[in-house]
Amino acid sequence: MRNCQRGFTLIEVLVAMAITAVIAVLAYVSLSTVIAGVDSVRLEAEKINTMNRAFQVLARDIRQVVNRPIVDEFGGRESALEGGPLARQMLALTRAGWHNSVDLPRSTLQRVAYYLEEDRLIRASWSVLDRSSSSEPREVTLLEGVENFDLLFLDDISALRINRGIDLDRRLWLENWLADVSQPNTVIQLPAALMIRLELMDWGQIERFYVLPPL
Repeated sequence: MRNCQRGFTLIEVLVAMAITAVIAVLAYVSLSTVIAGVDSVRLEAEKINTMNRAFQVLARDIRQVVNRPIVDEFGGRESALEGGPLARQMLALTRAGWHNSVDLPRSTLQRVAYYLEEDRLIRASWSVLDRSSSSEPREVTLLEGVENFDLLFLDDISALRINRGIDLDRRLWLENWLADVSQPNTVIQLPAALMIRLELMDWGQIERFYVLPPL
């Protein structure tokens, strides 16, 4: 008896290779889709964390505000808190709680300011309260992709009103919080509350409302 050995024909080999190639392509596309989805979720999570950190820093500074005016590098007085489009910075304030763990010869009060530079929300801080011409701020970028940065100020918390229990009534809010410029070196007291509005490229408009501590 003869042993007949039969192999694969060329057509069968080509069909098998084609099926294997299709399966490989489908697996690659599925894996790429999963990886792209994971990367997208990770990037969005990083953006949310960055935004939350920025608002945490803002909230910490605002909630620790103290009624301590300062002297600027030009010798003029600045109120403990001032801001708005007509101010030098969109928001500037004196805050407490600046920890001095290494016992440096400085105050635990700190002057900080927030402003928009191109599309970046900048926090500036000074090592002294009453500055000289050589005083330089330390600047940190808190958030990128910021299209607009606005504030509203309320001088009396009793004027706080809410429309239909949903929206804040903004008619009594002020866009600027500044001392009377016609009287040099005068200061203004702290507002009762302020609202911060950030317009972000990816998230749209975000608002935060803060009630300041009483004097």
